[in-house]
Amino acid sequence: MDSGVTLMVPRRKLPAMAEPRDPAPADSGGDEGELHADRLSASLAKAREADASPRMYRIAKLLRDLLPGDRELGDPLSTAGDRPSHLLARRVAESAAERPSAARELGLGALQVWQALSEAQGRGRGDREVAILFTDLVDFSSWALAAGDEATLELLRKVGVAEESCIRGHGGEVVKRIGDGLMAVFDDPRAAVQAASVSCAKVAALEISGYRPKLRAGLHVGRPRRLGGDYIGVDVNIAARIAAAATEGEILASGQACERLADDAFSVRRRRRFRAKGAPSDLEVYSVAPS
Repeated sequence: MDSGVTLMVPRRKLPAMAEPRDPAPADSGGDEGELHADRLSASLAKAREADASPRMYRIAKLLRDLLPGDRELGDPLSTAGDRPSHLLARRVAESAAERPSAARELGLGALQVWQALSEAQGRGRGDREVAILFTDLVDFSSWALAAGDEATLELLRKVGVAEESCIRGHGGEVVKRIGDGLMAVFDDPRAAVQAASVSCAKVAALEISGYRPKLRAGLHVGRPRRLGGDYIGVDVNIAARIAAAATEGEILASGQACERLADDAFSVRRRRRFRAKGAPSDLEVYSVAPS
């Protein structure tokens, strides 16, 4: 039944509709990464430009000239050898060998200073007296010409094993092989004579295709300059000339070397009339052997 009363229902206010938003932008990390890469590329380009700058290169070279040590460190002669410092110097020298590089010069400069400090402590060139030993085979070339390459190679391998084991066994260091001979250095000339004597005996016991090799040796003491893995200087040349004058199975030593043998463990006989190109005219040479 209609009562005539009208019910008033309050109208709720509807929330306002949010304005549609654009989709959230994708992660901008890619753009930042590209920005960092661009900046890094630009920095590297500037570094390369500075490294190749003639002005920077001249400054680096000037610094090397003022530093102690070998200013030419980096060439094949000064970096030859298998010590860590030689390997590192070769890597630095080869890093920009085809163009001027300030970084290369500064790197070699650091190695140059390290080398100079080592030498100042008696571990490098010219500051340490060593006994220099040269050996080679008598009349090897004429035999090798007739024997051929295969027999020659077999002989050289066997001679190398015999010699190097004796040298290292007596505390020596093999500096280099020179055809059918070698160069070694020792701290003690007595050890050098012992090593040479045993080497001569071991080599004489070898036989290849009916050929029995004969070894000879020359010894001198001095303070040669160490350059890379090699030694250079007048003392090295004298030792080589003395070796070339020895006969088969003989060990010749300079007077300076014999002075350091001063005991009864060696027999020493003076060699008369020694003359050799590149050796001092007053050089005295002796034939020595363990007693």
